[in-house]
Amino acid sequence: QVQLVESGGGLVQAGDSLRLSCAASGRTFGDDAMGWFRRAPGKEREFVLTIGWSGRTTYHADPVKGRFTISRDNNKNTVSLEMSSLKSEDTAVYYCAASSRPYGTGQGLGPMQPQGSGVGYWGQGTQVTVSS
Repeated sequence: QVQLVESGGGLVQAGDSLRLSCAASGRTFGDDAMGWFRRAPGKEREFVLTIGWSGRTTYHADPVKGRFTISRDNNKNTVSLEMSSLKSEDTAVYYCAASSRPYGTGQGLGPMQPQGSGVGYWGQGTQVTVSS
């Protein structure tokens, strides 16, 4: 059974930093693009950041530019999201995601299908709440 399990969410203050991690099991994703999406209260799910299978390409949504970074460790089958200068509008459930098509750069997983239509596997989500 393929699983993506997120961890690291919580309640923080505006301006704080937070790191989310996603551990994959049941399948290796070393050849697949991975990324993070989020769903804020009352809003549709949106792409945040994606990273290509090799880790050499990343794509970010404009609202997180310069504040969030994504990384992956193919040896550990994990992907992480480093968030800094958090704002109240970053409050959302954050979902780990992975493509089911190999050798993607992350562009097809994220910015080309920003509501997640290109995602093959989803995590269950972790809540991030930023208080102002």
